Amino acid sequence: MSVVESYIPSILALTDSAVEKVRSLKIEEQNDKLKLRVYVTGGGCSGFQYGFSFDEKSAAEDDTSVEKLDVTVLVDPLSIQYLAGSTVDYRVDLMGSRFTITNPNAVTTCGCGASFSL
Repeated sequence: MSVVESYIPSILALTDSAVEKVRSLKIEEQNDKLKLRVYVTGGGCSGFQYGFSFDEKSAAEDDTSVEKLDVTVLVDPLSIQYLAGSTVDYRVDLMGSRFTITNPNAVTTCGCGASFSL
C-alpha cells in the first residue's frame, strides 16, 4: 500500500543557510522579533534591484509572510509579484557575505546578482 504525499509549494523558498544567518543575527541582537524583509526597487544596472533589511515590527496586513523553522521573511505586495518562486540564500564567497536571490522570473541579471530585469 502506498501513501500519497502532498506538496505545498512556497511562494518564496529559504535555504538552510539563509535561515541559519537570520537565526544567528536574532541571537546576536538578542531580539526574537527580528524578521528578514526582502523587497524589490527600481534601479541597479538591470532595471530592478533586490533589497534586504531587518524588521522587528509585525507584518503589515498586506505583507506576504514566509516561515521556516523559527525564521520569518516578509515581502510587501508590490515586491512579491517579482519574487514569486524565488529562493533566498545566504552566501559567503570571494565577493563577501550576503543574502542573494535566485529568481526564475528574471530574464537577465547583473554580474553581482543584485539587480535583474524581466
